[in-house]
Amino acid sequence: MRLVFGLVLMLGLGLAGFAVYMAKSYIQGYQAQLAIERQQRAPNIETVDIYVATRPVKYGEPLDKTAVRLAAFPKATLPAGVFTKPEGLFPMGENTPRTVLRRMEINEPVLAVKVTAPGEDAGITSQLERGMRAFAIKVDVTSGVSGFLRPGDSVDIYWTGNVGAGNVRTAENSTGAVTKLIETGVKLIAVDQVTDTDMTEATIARTVTVSVRPQQVAALAQAQSSGRLSLSLVGSQDDTVAEAIEVDQKRLLGITIEAAKERVVAETCSIRTRRGAEVIVTPIPCTN
Repeated sequence: MRLVFGLVLMLGLGLAGFAVYMAKSYIQGYQAQLAIERQQRAPNIETVDIYVATRPVKYGEPLDKTAVRLAAFPKATLPAGVFTKPEGLFPMGENTPRTVLRRMEINEPVLAVKVTAPGEDAGITSQLERGMRAFAIKVDVTSGVSGFLRPGDSVDIYWTGNVGAGNVRTAENSTGAVTKLIETGVKLIAVDQVTDTDMTEATIARTVTVSVRPQQVAALAQAQSSGRLSLSLVGSQDDTVAEAIEVDQKRLLGITIEAAKERVVAETCSIRTRRGAEVIVTPIPCTN
């Protein structure tokens, strides 16, 4: 009996060991096949290490080495103006930081358009492109679009003044009080003394600063000294070009030149003087 019991025990242990071996082999094979399938399904994305913000940074804040770190970014969707090396971000050394021009959040790529050159502050000169000049325009609650202007917006500029003196006429033969579009799509770089493009609160500004060419500076200076300038806000996605616009009182009221002449003739006043049988008509200025 003992011999039979021992044989049965050995046979049971052998079968159990074989079952464990088979189960282990099956599981290992399944895991290997699963790993191969996952590897085949995973896209092969090429990445590049670029500098990103390690914390939220605001306009005017210095960007030093503690505010950035390297992080992998997909090469296919790499934005323009990124920094990949420390000598690119801090060419004058880590002790000469850049200044933030646009707010950045955590893990947001640091772009060249969002920071100044090393050692520069976030002043008005950093907003000017090559060949452009800054010019200030006086505004109020009506001419300044009721405080909805922000740095970075684009505006059309209208001039209102009188061109009737000395029988002077414009290109559209308008006389008297005239409103004319003189500049289109002009970029605002500051509202009062604020150049932060991330400002959200409405401000009734007294002046706005625009970025224009030197020839436009002369035109705007002459227009501001000889009349009144008004701004019209252009939509952020609007890429249309405004046509030449000029409106005087006659066009505003729909009065043609011929009707205006007839009205002048009709309003001519005179005095009739009788000398015997003769009547003398003397023209005089019309008064109320």
